[in-house]
Amino acid sequence: MHTFRQALRIREFTLTAELVLDSHSDSASLIGQAKILAEQVDAIQVPENSGNQVHMSPLAAAAILLGAGIDPVLHMNCRDRNSLALRGDLLGAASLGVSSLLLMRGKEFSAAARPRIQPVYEWGARRLIACASKMQGAEFLLGSIATVFKPDRNWQPEKIVTKADAGARFIQTQLCFDIDVLRHYMARLVEEKLIERVNVIVALGTLPSADIAHWLGKSLRGAAVPARLVKRLRQASDPEQEGIKICAELLQAVAEIPGTSGAHLTGFGNQEAVAEAVRQSGVRG
Repeated sequence: MHTFRQALRIREFTLTAELVLDSHSDSASLIGQAKILAEQVDAIQVPENSGNQVHMSPLAAAAILLGAGIDPVLHMNCRDRNSLALRGDLLGAASLGVSSLLLMRGKEFSAAARPRIQPVYEWGARRLIACASKMQGAEFLLGSIATVFKPDRNWQPEKIVTKADAGARFIQTQLCFDIDVLRHYMARLVEEKLIERVNVIVALGTLPSADIAHWLGKSLRGAAVPARLVKRLRQASDPEQEGIKICAELLQAVAEIPGTSGAHLTGFGNQEAVAEAVRQSGVRG
C-alpha cells in the first residue's frame, strides 16, 4: 500500500484530501469517497468530530480505509478525550496499521455548543505528540498544525519547534488562500531552518460560493481569504466551477513556494471538486 510517509520521501509535492464524516457515514460511503480521490492524492485524512458535530469514530473510518488498501492520516485531538482514552486509541491505531497521525489540541467549542458539551484538555498537543513518539511497538509519522500569518522580523516559531522537539515530522497549516501571506510565512520557516526538521503541508479548499468564502475569512481563525477571491466568486456565472479553478491556481502557486512539501485539500462535501482541482492544477504532472 502506498503511504503518506513514502510520498513525503519520494514526491516533490505530496497531496492529501479530507474524508467527509457524519453520523450517517458507513463503509460504502467512505470507500466511495476514497475511490474518487485515490487517483489524485497520496493519502486520505480522517477528521475527528469536526464542526462540533458527532460523526463516525475516526479510528473506525481509518480501519475501513485500510481494509480497502488506502492509507489514512488519522486525526486525534485533546479536546474530546482524557489521557487514558488517548493512549488507548494510539494503541488501537498502531494495531490496525495506521502509520500517520495528525495530533492537535482541538478547537474550542462554539458558544452554541456550551454548556451542553464540555471539553477535556487534560493534555495539550505537545504532550500527545510526545506520547505517540515514545510508544513502544509503534512507528508513527507524526504531524501537528500551525496557522499561517505574516510574521515580523522578531517572530520565532517556538510552537513549531516545541512540536518538532516532541516528535512531529510534518506541520499542516490551517486553511490559507492568501499566497502573499503564505510566501512571507514560509520564508521565515526556511530562514529558521525549520523545513530541515518538518515537512510543511498547506491546507487549501475548493470554495463553493462567495458566501462560504466570506464566512471562512470572518469566522475561521487563520483562514486568510482575500477579498479579491470573494469578489471573484460573487461575480462568477458558475461559482462552484470558479472555486475549483481558484483552488487549482493556488495549488500551482503553493507548489512553487520554497519549503512547501505538499497540500491538503478539502472539498466542503464535494470530493469530485477536489479531484478536478488537482487535475486542472497539473501538479500531478
